[in-house]
Amino acid sequence: MSRRRPSPRHSKPSRSGKGAAPRPAGQLRIIGGEHRRRRLPVLDSPGLRPTPDRVRETLFNWLGMATPGARVLDLFAGTGALGLEALSRGAAQAVLVERDPRVARALSDNLATLGIARAEVAIADALAFLAGTPRPVTLAFIDPPFRQDLAAPCCDALEDGWLTTDAWIYLETESELEPTVPGTWKLHREVRAGDSTGRLYHRTEETEKSHIGDAC
Repeated sequence: MSRRRPSPRHSKPSRSGKGAAPRPAGQLRIIGGEHRRRRLPVLDSPGLRPTPDRVRETLFNWLGMATPGARVLDLFAGTGALGLEALSRGAAQAVLVERDPRVARALSDNLATLGIARAEVAIADALAFLAGTPRPVTLAFIDPPFRQDLAAPCCDALEDGWLTTDAWIYLETESELEPTVPGTWKLHREVRAGDSTGRLYHRTEETEKSHIGDAC
């Protein structure tokens, strides 16, 4: 389910071939909204692959009317599957954060192909980006590389002014991890696929420290 596995998302770009751009390795299919059924190239970069169609369809069914008009932040964007899907389904704007410059350029190219101008790609480390000036969003996607202890710091950093009071947050981690999230986040639904689990949280006014097992 994860768009990247442990090391590739934060590893240095491949050195195979001087200045050689990665080759297209597959396709990403938009499954709903304005760009439904459009297919976009996915680069041949280690560990890079779209979140599966079934998982995306389930997630956006859960989100329902929270997506149209949403202000989106897609951290560790990778193929951009989640951010692009949200934009296709009517999100008002999006920032896709990707550390690898080549993957980021591919994201920009796919936005141009779809004719989407209300999104930007930030070439940055996710935690470094979150240390900057907050721009509150209503919907955040967090899909960090596995087993690098990045989920909790990103969740905590988002609470530093990045989320609106009633924001939705989707967190994808390795299945054996039971993430501790801010007390304002209440688990809404979760889905497991392979070795990863996706959890959708809804932010509330409450401030108790929450573990996934506490949610209904």
